[in-house]
Amino acid sequence: MTSAGVRAPEGEPGEIAGRNVVLRYSNSSAEYAALRSAAVVTDRSHRARTHLEGAKAAELLTGIVTNDVLSLEPGHGQYAAALTAKGKIVADVRVFAEEGSLLIDVPPRAAAGWWEILRKYVNPRMARYHDHTSAVRTFGVFGTEARRIVAAVSGVDRQDLEALAPLHFVATRFDEERLRVVRSPAIGLEGYELFIEAAVAAALWGRLLAEGATPMGLEAWEIARIEAGMPEWGLDIDDSTIPQEANFDELHAISYTKGCYTGQETVARVHFRGHVNRHLRGLRFAGAETPPARTQLIDPAGKVVGDARSSAISPRLGGVAIGMVRREIEAGTKLSTGDGLELEVAMLPFAL
Repeated sequence: MTSAGVRAPEGEPGEIAGRNVVLRYSNSSAEYAALRSAAVVTDRSHRARTHLEGAKAAELLTGIVTNDVLSLEPGHGQYAAALTAKGKIVADVRVFAEEGSLLIDVPPRAAAGWWEILRKYVNPRMARYHDHTSAVRTFGVFGTEARRIVAAVSGVDRQDLEALAPLHFVATRFDEERLRVVRSPAIGLEGYELFIEAAVAAALWGRLLAEGATPMGLEAWEIARIEAGMPEWGLDIDDSTIPQEANFDELHAISYTKGCYTGQETVARVHFRGHVNRHLRGLRFAGAETPPARTQLIDPAGKVVGDARSSAISPRLGGVAIGMVRREIEAGTKLSTGDGLELEVAMLPFAL
């Protein structure tokens, strides 16, 4: 069974923050090859989903996160972050606007912090929030054949899928249940995430496989995510990270024209008056061993200038990692770890 409770080809089980995942179905290299040459389907249901509804829902949420939720029209979505009072990231979120309600999608390691934010700042008499993690499942379809497969399964015209802006979506029906088809920029390749009611999730998974999608586990997903330079909360960023350190400007996750929100003072001060001292950057390295998370990075003068975060061995690019590196360290700089691994700093994303 996958984390969605949907039967699929047997895979190697794993776990993230108490949620079941499949690490691989066959092997990560073959699944990665299918992603690059055709299309894959991957279970994204280990992420947490929240439904927020009521006349004040958008107003309350825009006072919590870095982006302008009030600007969203039904069918539109955006990336944002919920912060501490000091401007540190409690959770990065994807917000999808529907008529009278919002669907909010959160990384699994950030889910507990996100629920604390909701309990602290959202009065349920003004907006009701519900945990839809079990009620709604999410499957991602990515690759050169993704649009064809999603069109065949959802009934949405290919041209309509192509016209979707990132994180915008169309709502349709599958087996009489509501299906949201989101244009997903999550790994830098053409892709869609399908939010489906749990009652028909197994049928949808089967249809995607029947249309030619190859099931892909988390290991291959992580390679593609790192190549795309997309940070994962709890691995690359956490509640010690300021949004600009995580490249959230480039990810269109911050509005500087909206009203006040928790943590705004720090974010605005960095934007208008200064800069952050470190950024997420890419790292290239040779060999078959990846650096352990939070391994210190040392410049040629022997100074610690950052640390490695997520890393993987890409079948296409070799060793790749995301690291938090001081801003003065330029792309092309050679760094090393204490055990002698050499790495070269690169801009994100890596060549897609």
